[in-house]
Amino acid sequence: MPVAEQRSPAAPSWEHFPHDADVGIRGRAATVSQAFEQAALALTAVITDPARVRPVQCVGIRRQSGDPALLLYDWLNALVYEMGTRRMLFGRFEVHIADGVLVAEAWGEPVDTGRHEPAVEVKGATMTELDVRVDDTGNWLAQCVVDV
Repeated sequence: MPVAEQRSPAAPSWEHFPHDADVGIRGRAATVSQAFEQAALALTAVITDPARVRPVQCVGIRRQSGDPALLLYDWLNALVYEMGTRRMLFGRFEVHIADGVLVAEAWGEPVDTGRHEPAVEVKGATMTELDVRVDDTGNWLAQCVVDV
């Protein structure tokens, strides 16, 4: 009798993927909440190295949707809004998702162009390639394309 392959979730990670004139962002993790955190780091990494952003100020964000993909879309656009209106960058995130409700904290600091060296401005998350699901490795994947 064959033995079923045991897959263990990988460490949380983020990445960019190519998309015409815009940038795809992707988070992967063992939980959907962690995948959303990693997608947020990927969003920041479009602009600057997240490691350059000091966690000196916390901003709370709450969103609700019965559709996990739309919740990701709302989450990322809330971050873009907060970055734009507060003139901040975020480099640390704590996300909790239960019953379609996202409650999160984003830590960051005001933009310092000399230290952060922002590459581009993210205008918003799009529904292009918007996807939230468990992938074939057993990890959560949260992704979309952002307009730059």
